[in-house]
Amino acid sequence: MVKKIDHVGIAVKNLDEALKFYENVLGLKSAGTEVVEEQKVKVAFLPTGDSEVELLEATSEDSPVAKFIEKNGEGIQHIAYRVDDVEAAIAKMKELGMRMIDEKPRYGAGGAKIAFCHPKSTGGVLVELCQRG
Repeated sequence: MVKKIDHVGIAVKNLDEALKFYENVLGLKSAGTEVVEEQKVKVAFLPTGDSEVELLEATSEDSPVAKFIEKNGEGIQHIAYRVDDVEAAIAKMKELGMRMIDEKPRYGAGGAKIAFCHPKSTGGVLVELCQRG
């Protein structure tokens, strides 16, 4: 079902400040920023080989990323796994008894179709299923 790690999502308070570290210190280059209104975030993807780092800044105090930072501080918020067919992956997860946050795919940054698995079913990790293209 899973092809590879698509990206690791990192919650940050200030995207521009975070980019300074990732670009100037680590030498990664942002592929640009995008606001995803549905998820109330502004994101930047930084390619790292065949995966990416996704920096997420909340655009609203009630966004999941803002709530995450309030509870945990900045840091890794989720891990996304690439799948060929997100609808089939959701069905398989449900068949295996996994609790889903998303029962159907939603729009993700970069035009991806995504769905989140509830951390209570995944050992405390917010898992994203991600279909691109």
